[in-house]
Amino acid sequence: MEYKDYYQVLGVQRSADQDEIKKAYRRLARQCHPDVNPGDKAAEERFKEINEAHEVLSDPEKRRRYDELGSRWQDFEHWQQAGGQASWPFGWSPGPGGAAGGRQYHTVTPEELEGLFGGSGAFSDFFNMFFGGSPAGAPSARRGHRARQRGQDVEQKVQLGLEEAYSGTQRILQMQEPDGRTRRMEVKIPPGVDSGSRVRMAGQGGGGAGGAPAGDLYLVVEIPTHPRFERSGDDLHVQVPVDLYTLLLGGEAHVPTLKGKELRLRIPAETQNGRIFVLRGQGMPRLKNPQQHGDLYVKVEAQLPERLSREEKRLFQELANLRK
Repeated sequence: MEYKDYYQVLGVQRSADQDEIKKAYRRLARQCHPDVNPGDKAAEERFKEINEAHEVLSDPEKRRRYDELGSRWQDFEHWQQAGGQASWPFGWSPGPGGAAGGRQYHTVTPEELEGLFGGSGAFSDFFNMFFGGSPAGAPSARRGHRARQRGQDVEQKVQLGLEEAYSGTQRILQMQEPDGRTRRMEVKIPPGVDSGSRVRMAGQGGGGAGGAPAGDLYLVVEIPTHPRFERSGDDLHVQVPVDLYTLLLGGEAHVPTLKGKELRLRIPAETQNGRIFVLRGQGMPRLKNPQQHGDLYVKVEAQLPERLSREEKRLFQELANLRK
């Protein structure tokens, strides 16, 4: 098998960390992507080579095998893909009719493996040292074992208005894939979410390794301060201006809601400034049971009349004298 220096392909040092590898891959993938170079066969082959290098170096387990065995790391991959049951093309012998360089691969069965490595458990020790396991048929074997690693969970912040959190909403997200492509998805955000709520999108996170499932995408909700309503859990608080005459004589006040429809609140006569009324079930929907709601706390705020006429002042003075 021809040896490819994957580090040279991506233009990074052998000591490069995952962040450096990812940045190099994304830069080269954008330059050599077939969509950017239509009809350019050389760019297409280069793009495939870049993806092959990234697939190996971005996976810690594959990278370790590649660093230790060079081009022969894939021999173990082939054996794993066969479920650890078939022969494992690990060795070769010189001979006519072989590949370039006079080498010709031949099949080594599990029973022959111990002999190849000196017998008496020598191959098992070698296998465990490099790969953390043994092939089928060897001592301490774990049949069909394959390095699997679940994909990484990803968090994405999303900002909502309080009205959107009340009724639920949708967002169109754009996720950039490792190969530079953009993936669009529609996300439904349930009613009742609050700042810090995490909306889980199963299987929409980072890709898994070795056939393992992908990670999850978590939308982390942020809700800025509302100019009218204050939220406390599932309850809402609002201040409503009420004129002096309604507070003194009784009447009605109009209360805003997040539904966009005002409610009528009955104000008893002689209501004191700052009194709080509770409207049951008019708060935020409960996240786990949207059919239920918190409460709405309404604080009345007295609005004193301005620019009084001479006659109004006289009447207020007469009222003050009566109260004495």
